[in-house]
Amino acid sequence: DMVRGGLVTNSQLLSCRSGKLTPSQVAKNIIAMLEDCDKSMPPLRAIVQWDQEQIMLMAEASTTRYRNKCTLSCLDGIPVCLKEEFKVVPYHHRVGTVYLGTQPETKDATVATKLREAGAIIIGVSNMHELGTGTTGCNPNRYHRIPRNPYNPNHFTGGSSSGSAAAVAAGLCPVAIGTDGGGSVRIPASFCGVVGLKGTFGRISCHGSLPLSYSTVSVGPICTSVADAAIVYSILAEPDMLYPYGLKQPKATLSGMCAPDLKGLKLGVDWTFFKACDAEVLSVCEKAVKHLQSLGASVVEVSLPEMEEARVAHVICILSEMRDFLQPDFYKHFHEMNLETRASLALASQFTALDYIKANRQRTRSMRFLQDIFSTVNCILTPAVPCTAPRIYESDLLTGSSDMSFTVRSMRFMQLGNFTGIPGLVVPIGYSTAGLPISLQVMAKWWDEAVLLRIGLKLEQFRDQTKKPSIYYDILA
Repeated sequence: DMVRGGLVTNSQLLSCRSGKLTPSQVAKNIIAMLEDCDKSMPPLRAIVQWDQEQIMLMAEASTTRYRNKCTLSCLDGIPVCLKEEFKVVPYHHRVGTVYLGTQPETKDATVATKLREAGAIIIGVSNMHELGTGTTGCNPNRYHRIPRNPYNPNHFTGGSSSGSAAAVAAGLCPVAIGTDGGGSVRIPASFCGVVGLKGTFGRISCHGSLPLSYSTVSVGPICTSVADAAIVYSILAEPDMLYPYGLKQPKATLSGMCAPDLKGLKLGVDWTFFKACDAEVLSVCEKAVKHLQSLGASVVEVSLPEMEEARVAHVICILSEMRDFLQPDFYKHFHEMNLETRASLALASQFTALDYIKANRQRTRSMRFLQDIFSTVNCILTPAVPCTAPRIYESDLLTGSSDMSFTVRSMRFMQLGNFTGIPGLVVPIGYSTAGLPISLQVMAKWWDEAVLLRIGLKLEQFRDQTKKPSIYYDILA
């Protein structure tokens, strides 16, 4: 009841309850659209593995439950996809590579199990940046190819949960699941004009995803609306015996999420940090902050100390952990990796044990600073990404793309959340003159996703219009 209304899938639920539209009919529409995506020029490449029989089996089971009025949850019959980083039966767990997942999976990741138990229809697994090592989504290998931004197919989706964001933006499913170690849910969600939530570290189980970086990665939903993100979050967020990092978490709630205004909330802004973005992005983001103030929230100037140290330390942590986990792959499958992945892992091998220890000392410092800041404010606001989605060049399709300055820039507002484990939500708030999406980010203290969703609901109302992407499928038609 806490999240009644606002569900993009509400119209579908109501139609299902009345029998006017069944999950089976929606599934048939999606299958036709997935075929169309593969044939279109250029291909969308959002969903990289799907199986008609699997989709129909889940849809028919859901249709029967609606007919018998015994649905499993408000996700029953709702189409979802999962990033290829998760094990999903019976697909290949390739994680964006050509060499992993040679056999179909026989066991689901925890999030896949939970979605099935909720009655969701898994329409397939989504494209991703190879091994999650970049923020463009550029993956030229034969199984994946370059996913296209539904707002402009000549631009990247962002990464590494590239296909998840593209699938939601293009209307193929209202919900997708991604992972975020350096902005990998929030960057593509921002570039594709959809909502992205990175849960607190450990909040949603990572069990059954490739453990690329154990200290920075959180799982989260990418959705068409904040209410949808809240529903998915409330279903996925709980301890999992198979995932030790999340065992001691407080109960996930959505308390106060639907409050009529934002009275009493203090929004922290470090203006020097906030303004480190393109002029077009800044202008929309500043207006969105004013909108939140008009609803009763107050803006408090805060200072985020040692951000440069935190940024470098995050890179050392994530790359060292990935390099450690991928040590055997680096020697055995080096020539099967994309050039960019080789470069990133080669860079990672230059870090020493001393660097890693120092980086983790910095983490303790940064978490202490945040504890103090969150004793005075409820959240921290930043732009989501300092720029809009970059364009795709012909050469990217063949050899991939490696642009370190872009990678560093795209992660500017993201790394603090991954480094310290605090949750973050990105909400689309407008468009550039070129028609590309711009988003604002809200971060809160550990385990306080509820306040993010409360602010997110109000941020959504700031956008005076939602532009339809140039690639868009209406699965309810």
